Amino acid sequence: MPLVIVAIGILALLVLIMGLKLNTFISLIIVSFGVALALGMPMTDIVKTIEGGLGGTLGHIALIFGLGAMLGKLIADAGGAQRIAMTLVNKFGEKNIQWAVVVSSFIIGIALFFEVGLVLLIPIVFAISRELKVSILYLGIPMAAALSVTHGFLPPHPGPTVIAGEYGANIGEVLLYGFIVAIPTVIIAGPIFTKIAKKIVPNSFTKTGNIASLGDQKQFKLEDTPGFGISVFTAMLPVILMSIATIITLLQDTLGFADNQALSIIRFVGDASIAILIALLVAIYTMGLGRNIPIKTVMQSCTTAITQIGMMLLIIGGGGAFKQVLIDGGVGDYVAELFQGTTLSPIILAWTIAAILRISLGSATVAALTTAGLVIPLLGQTDVNLALVVLATGAGSLIASHVNDAGFWMFKEYFGLSMKETFATWTLLETIISVAGLGFVLLLSLFV
Repeated sequence: MPLVIVAIGILALLVLIMGLKLNTFISLIIVSFGVALALGMPMTDIVKTIEGGLGGTLGHIALIFGLGAMLGKLIADAGGAQRIAMTLVNKFGEKNIQWAVVVSSFIIGIALFFEVGLVLLIPIVFAISRELKVSILYLGIPMAAALSVTHGFLPPHPGPTVIAGEYGANIGEVLLYGFIVAIPTVIIAGPIFTKIAKKIVPNSFTKTGNIASLGDQKQFKLEDTPGFGISVFTAMLPVILMSIATIITLLQDTLGFADNQALSIIRFVGDASIAILIALLVAIYTMGLGRNIPIKTVMQSCTTAITQIGMMLLIIGGGGAFKQVLIDGGVGDYVAELFQGTTLSPIILAWTIAAILRISLGSATVAALTTAGLVIPLLGQTDVNLALVVLATGAGSLIASHVNDAGFWMFKEYFGLSMKETFATWTLLETIISVAGLGFVLLLSLFV
């Protein structure tokens, strides 16, 4: 049975990555070949399928991912992220410090990928907790919640961007609906969950943590950083451009007004790749040249950003190859036949498959991509909104982060927690984001 072969393939992937400590990309390619052979695919077609899956996936997101990484790096290296965080901390005041951390982490999380945002914000959180004499976890949970939600639901992050491309969903709609889902999810998983966590594992809120492994962090005097307004504008510019284009398109579809040159220009500028390219060009000036930073230094930041995401791009490509094997090998069609005539919503099905794969594999992005290979054949049988299926897949791919996920260990070490405390804080936090995200997606499906 195809599903048994897939299960064995996933088990083999776990053994290669966790047992033999093999690189994730290499493991994905080996398993893709193994599963393709086991599914009985003609040997002459296997290499083409793997190359097609890898190229097709990277072809869609490499531009967005690469430009997005450069944009985030420029904002971080110029001190823009620190300016956003510290200004909001000062504005909100000591009493509302958690909300300051949530809002700043959310804004920074849109521009920076999860791991980069975590490494950048943790030293700031530690500094604030020392100054205000509050628990680092009291601030750390809302920070991690905001970063994780933006990572799971909002383009240009790899998961939602890749899945939008695979499902053929409008990336602007994914962004717009993603915001509607993300904001209440962050509130539940951040400040509200912190109160619950404090009752479950009170001792974890007394830990002092350890960020020595992060090395010396670049510290800025606030007066030497870009202004708050320009920092937020630069970070949010891709979102603004994509949102405007999406809203205009939705209004056009609803009201039925005629197409014209102006609307074509708005749609062009609002395309994800163009929007991020424009934001990057703006950042080169606002975060660099406009502050008398030499172009050579600015470009060095861009080069470093690409170097840092090289392996992540390969892993995403490997996930795309595995996904294509599942489609071309007939597994997706087999799943479609299994669920033919079912009343089960594709939204719930996508979430469930992604959740099972996330718990098994650890990587949210690989889980989401593999889910696409199983769910795509189902989408032709239904009129479900594809953007909502993207968000449901993203939500499922975040659930129950545990020992096979790098994020679990980062959170544990930085905040100085025991295994039990990490499960009761980080793992539970990710599960709340996943379940709440699904709940809000289902709620939204009643209206769109």
